[in-house]
Amino acid sequence: MASERVKNLTTATFNAEVLEVPGPVLVDFWASWCGPCRVLGPIIDEVAGETDAPVCKLDVDAEGALAAQYGVMSIPTVVIFKDGKETARFVGVQTKEVLLDALKA
Repeated sequence: MASERVKNLTTATFNAEVLEVPGPVLVDFWASWCGPCRVLGPIIDEVAGETDAPVCKLDVDAEGALAAQYGVMSIPTVVIFKDGKETARFVGVQTKEVLLDALKA
């Protein structure tokens, strides 16, 4: 079950929830059928519970054009945005510590 702190993004909400937010934002590009995405899900929930930065998920099946716009070729892909600009990208399952450190960088 996703944490109540994790926001589900759509094309309609992406700009307001990610690009227009000051400071860092974590976006997890995922799909429900993706095994590694299911492994990463609880880690994303833990990150959301340990940071004040917004933590978001974007379903690549529902929002394929947006995923393509950001060059997401493999999932899970986690992108850190800061002040609307991409500052870090991780493909595959990452540890909570890696993601929290990327949000602080």
